[in-house]
Amino acid sequence: MNDAAPVSTPAPEPRRRARVRAPELIGKGGWLNTGGKELTLADLRGKTVVLDFWTFCCINCLHVIDELRELEQRHSDTTVIIGVHSPKFVHEAEHQAVVDAVERYQVHHPVLDDPELATWKQYAVRAWPTLVVIDPEGYVVAQHAGEGHAHAIERLVTELEAEHEAKGTLRRGDGPYVEPEPVATDLRFPGKAVRLPGSGNLLVSDTTRDQLVELAPDGEAVLRRVDGDFNEPQGLALLPDGRVIVADTVNHQLKTYDPDSGEVTVVAGTGTQWWQGEPTAGPALDVSLSSPWDVAWWRGEVWIAMAGVHQLWAYDPDSGRVRVAAGTTNEGLVDGPAAEAWFAQPSGLAAAGDRLWVADSETSAVRWVDGEDVVHTAVGTGLFDFGHRDGAAGQALLQHPLGVTALPDGSVAICDTYNHALRRYDPATSEVTTLATDLREPSDAVLDGDELVVVESARHRLTRLRLPEEAVRVEAVAHRTQRAATEAAPGTLKLDVVFQAPQGQKLDTRYGPSTRLLVSATPPALIASGEGTGTDLVREITLNPEVTEGVLHVSAMAASCDDDPENEYPACHMHQQDWGVPIRVTDMGASRLALVLAGMDPEG
Repeated sequence: MNDAAPVSTPAPEPRRRARVRAPELIGKGGWLNTGGKELTLADLRGKTVVLDFWTFCCINCLHVIDELRELEQRHSDTTVIIGVHSPKFVHEAEHQAVVDAVERYQVHHPVLDDPELATWKQYAVRAWPTLVVIDPEGYVVAQHAGEGHAHAIERLVTELEAEHEAKGTLRRGDGPYVEPEPVATDLRFPGKAVRLPGSGNLLVSDTTRDQLVELAPDGEAVLRRVDGDFNEPQGLALLPDGRVIVADTVNHQLKTYDPDSGEVTVVAGTGTQWWQGEPTAGPALDVSLSSPWDVAWWRGEVWIAMAGVHQLWAYDPDSGRVRVAAGTTNEGLVDGPAAEAWFAQPSGLAAAGDRLWVADSETSAVRWVDGEDVVHTAVGTGLFDFGHRDGAAGQALLQHPLGVTALPDGSVAICDTYNHALRRYDPATSEVTTLATDLREPSDAVLDGDELVVVESARHRLTRLRLPEEAVRVEAVAHRTQRAATEAAPGTLKLDVVFQAPQGQKLDTRYGPSTRLLVSATPPALIASGEGTGTDLVREITLNPEVTEGVLHVSAMAASCDDDPENEYPACHMHQQDWGVPIRVTDMGASRLALVLAGMDPEG
């Protein structure tokens, strides 16, 4: 028997963090999902606050909204998620467009509409999406760029709960979210449509209500609603056997729907999102997908606009296999052989003979794949140039198109979504014209005789338009994204991607380097040396003094695993982000560019 007094084990010391006071939340557009109340950081004191800097065009931002849902529910009495909407496109700065997006993507937390990027600048954000964590005392304690950080945020939130409950600075209770009143319409933000053979009925993906809806040929009378465990379905295409293939976007799956039996069947995807390092080919039900947005039957396969990874994939119903068909996962506009081409969130497909048309939304471009698997660009110049300008394709401008439709004369109709217009590109003349304006976020169009049935997503309806003999003329408008350019000094620029493994994790070096950095530029001549791929997250780049403006494309990836020597199979996580950083070369510019993948910039 041991008579010694028991020895108490002291509680672990709280993790030391940098103490940076969080700037106030300001935005000219005001607040959504708060019942009309304007929020301040003082109102949120005592809660852990997660700021989600997002813009509704960005598929990675939509991934993060979904990633945070479980954390949002599990920690609802201690943690408040605040969406800070920071627009890339002109249309995204319109307040009603933000209101629509919050409902469309079922955002269940307060959102600050920041059309002038005021809060974005206060927090020195450089990429969509970015997450910033503020502790219950109002200090910034972490920043994460990109998606895939929910596990790290969860761990940090749990740690902050314990730390601040012990200090008496945690305030439990309901958060400031107020659910808006629902609106009754037959469709709610429909995405895509297809005309069913025989009946002429129209099948529509009713995206926000997670259904398919069959309408009469007039596009108005509802005949049937199809519940197939969908989650924000988008693209639809007819298969040769009469079934419809459905891009079940948020479930990361393809499903078939049989209009005769009503049966819905999963044919591709595991139901979880694809991540770097996972298989990109194999039995379709064993390979993960990433936000398939549209589908088209071409050359005996279902081609998939895989928006989540900036690629085109293909599914073969006969063999039951999927494969990558085009794209590298790098985001941008690069033509050439399919395996080397870059896309940026492809969101619309249309097959026409030996061409597959692609609406490449983030580059505001229309592209095509030819019969030799080479990718070409018809309209569009890159990630940051957009507008509404007709004329020669080389100087014409679109704004985030989501749909393309092949027309009988060989031209293609373009749902120019953020311009609220229907446009047309004619390969015979290489001219772009405007067919119709005053639509509201058109996202798809179906050819029906000499008419087009247009999905007006933000008006929650289908609209019939007769194909006009002459195009509508509109005043030309050109835009660049309003993000301020980063001023850099000519000569050597030190690129520093900041990555700190989350608490309790370490870099996974079991099979070699666990980090990757890819650097390129538009125009390529912006970089005199330092472009290419490497494993070091720090890179010295030489800027060309003869090129004064451009975009630096940076893609970073890091893998970390739980740091537990007793666990033979630790959980591992991938952190990745693509940045497109507008650069202006000036003598007074900086010689270092820090991009935070995870952690805090030590010089920030």
